[in-house]
Amino acid sequence: MNFRCLPVILGATAAFGLSSCFTNSSVVSLNYVPMPRQVRHGAPEFAVGKFKDRRGVEPQTLGHVRMPIGPKVDTLQTRLPVSDVVRNAFGYGLETRGMVAPDTKARFILTGEVEDLRAQLLVHPYGYARIRVNVLEAGSGRVLFTKVYQGERQSGAYRPGSGSPVPVLRELTSRALQEAVDRALDDVEMRQRIGAGAEARPRYTPGML
Repeated sequence: MNFRCLPVILGATAAFGLSSCFTNSSVVSLNYVPMPRQVRHGAPEFAVGKFKDRRGVEPQTLGHVRMPIGPKVDTLQTRLPVSDVVRNAFGYGLETRGMVAPDTKARFILTGEVEDLRAQLLVHPYGYARIRVNVLEAGSGRVLFTKVYQGERQSGAYRPGSGSPVPVLRELTSRALQEAVDRALDDVEMRQRIGAGAEARPRYTPGML
């Protein structure tokens, strides 16, 4: 799979605005913003497998907008199932680091479980991600490494009437997910435990978006 188009794959539908009259549902997109100078490059030895959604909510539900008093006023949803959004984010993170293996040449398969991924608004807009990442040996399916990684972002208090909070929630949740992905892929313990090779040269260069 070519992960270079993931800013689109992660969700291409724009969020519907919230103003004084709220809609029942808004579809939001998440993105991964490459930071090639801040990541640990590696050898092209990885493929991305499935990520299971363990959140206990609908597959495309991301969270809810609520006021301090009263019921929820809007539900945020992703265009793709959250499990696919997370898988795509890891794929793009691997490609950014030059770690995606050529077809059928992977030494390691990256899989995992989405324990939590949500956007919420009570007083402060908030995004949170908690992902269990498993690294499997491609030939045998044996689990070589497993660990939970988290990311979270919060902004200042939302002032009712100041405009839609949806773009802020989208950005916070995108960055929370990316934080979890980057922590997993750059984890020195993980790379040492599985014996992942060092990079030959980075395959990612700025400007490929």
